[in-house]
Amino acid sequence: MTQPDAYARPLLDPAVLERLRDDLKDDEGVWKVFVENFIAQMPQRLQKVRLSLTTGDVAGSMDAVLSLKTSSQMVGAERLATYAAELEQALRRQAGSADPAVALPLIAAAHLRRIKQCAQRTVYVLQNHLIQGH
Repeated sequence: MTQPDAYARPLLDPAVLERLRDDLKDDEGVWKVFVENFIAQMPQRLQKVRLSLTTGDVAGSMDAVLSLKTSSQMVGAERLATYAAELEQALRRQAGSADPAVALPLIAAAHLRRIKQCAQRTVYVLQNHLIQGH
């Protein structure tokens, strides 16, 4: 998916959050804790992606980006999940084709800024969503 396509994706798909709430049997406490945990873990997830990429850790990078993508999908963070999927594809393309100590920092330079900015906006939207009680 190209960057304009990813940018066209919504920051948050409320339908995903509604399904999550339904799956948890409308237990408001559990639903909120799940979303709050996603928000609280975002800095660590971003740090793990950054650190593994900049140190050339292929396995760690893939693990970190898959964690970010999957958790984003689970809360409906569509744009962030798309950016993470683009990073995943970049990692898969480089696998075995270049020196990871060189290739991964270049991939980091190409992807991390927009992922971090999108994550910050997504967290803000999710926090507001929790406050409003949707």
